[in-house]
Amino acid sequence: MLINTELQHATPEAEELWSWIRLTHTEGVGAESARRLLAVFGMPANVFAADNEALRTVVSTRIANALLQPPSALMQNTIEQALAWAAEPGNRILTLADADYPQALLNIADPPVLLYIKGRAELLAASALAVVGSRNATVQGIQNSERFSEAASRAGLTVVSGLALGIDAAAHQGGLRGNGASIAVIGTGIDVVYPARNHALAHRLAEEGCIVSEYPLGMPPLAANFPRRNRIISGLARAVLVVEAAAQSGSLITARTAAEQGRDVFAIPGSIHSPLSKGCHLLIKQGAKLVESADDILEELGQLPLQTPASLLSAQQPQDDTVLRALGYDPVGSDMLSVRSGLDAAALHARLLVLELDGMVECLPGGLYRRVN
Repeated sequence: MLINTELQHATPEAEELWSWIRLTHTEGVGAESARRLLAVFGMPANVFAADNEALRTVVSTRIANALLQPPSALMQNTIEQALAWAAEPGNRILTLADADYPQALLNIADPPVLLYIKGRAELLAASALAVVGSRNATVQGIQNSERFSEAASRAGLTVVSGLALGIDAAAHQGGLRGNGASIAVIGTGIDVVYPARNHALAHRLAEEGCIVSEYPLGMPPLAANFPRRNRIISGLARAVLVVEAAAQSGSLITARTAAEQGRDVFAIPGSIHSPLSKGCHLLIKQGAKLVESADDILEELGQLPLQTPASLLSAQQPQDDTVLRALGYDPVGSDMLSVRSGLDAAALHARLLVLELDGMVECLPGGLYRRVN
């Protein structure tokens, strides 16, 4: 029942959404207890119409008492703000009972009760590939993420990631360049952009792709939110690609969740000397499929690749270069490079600087250098 007089003449849809938002904002009601209540009582309005005894068969006495309390002025204001946000062009709040709620999420163990969506909501029903990896990615990792994501998107797959720095941001950029576009699943309220450095990317995603959150408006970037949102990233996708990941990485949580959800897991291998390859190699040992090109993924998923534009092809082989020949693809220090190339320190560093500016070499922590494909 609507409390605020401004909403007493609202549409049935708004009244229903009011009850859904109220349920998720009731103190003590988490996603699991909300789903239990809905399984027993059906719709949220029925939950609030139930008596204490009936509620206590499903939830604790404390939660039952909270459900029976009339909404506070603060809660009413919070709900009204959410309804006003949902009424703006391009914004939606989907409930578990909504016909447009993504089927892929209905099939996971713990689907979100509400989804706040900004942008092209129809992308949530599209065939998708999740692309995840390190926030502190290498130049090669970022290039791989962009190229694999663009190839997947051009083949019709929507690219799903988490709007983090590094691999995630590169995946969104690549996905937006293709027909499949991109979805960002975030760990904050949908009105909060985190990290702030991705503000322009978030704006583009809202216009050309889609942003999704299960968290209420204004939710700050709490550390516990991000591992939890990973189940939505993998849940929306047919498969998950891990581009770069350390041995202890949030991307491995996404990969494990994907496997539990019955999704395929792909991983790009790297140098045995790189810490950001350890997570991918661990996944491959555990059964993830090693991939060397986007075609490996598309063939596995039965997605026919479109003609690959020149921008997605591997970089043209560079001209014969003494330093590049000496460098190879594994990280190496300048002293060893000097020995291999026969160049003195001044000549070597001058050449390394040119190659780095050309995007053919990257400098790694510890004074190591690595060739970029």
